[in-house]
Amino acid sequence: MAKIRRALISVTDKAGIVEFAQGLKKFRVEILSTGGTAAVLRQNG
Repeated sequence: MAKIRRALISVTDKAGIVEFAQGLKKFRVEILSTGGTAAVLRQNG
């Protein structure tokens, strides 16, 4: 199975997105995101 290296995240409903991104981070997945989503992720580490 191929390893996931990057993920693009763009959502309107931000509920749970921080926890989801933290899960990806544990697997060393690089996260790319759009404006509002990126801001939420930056604010929450």
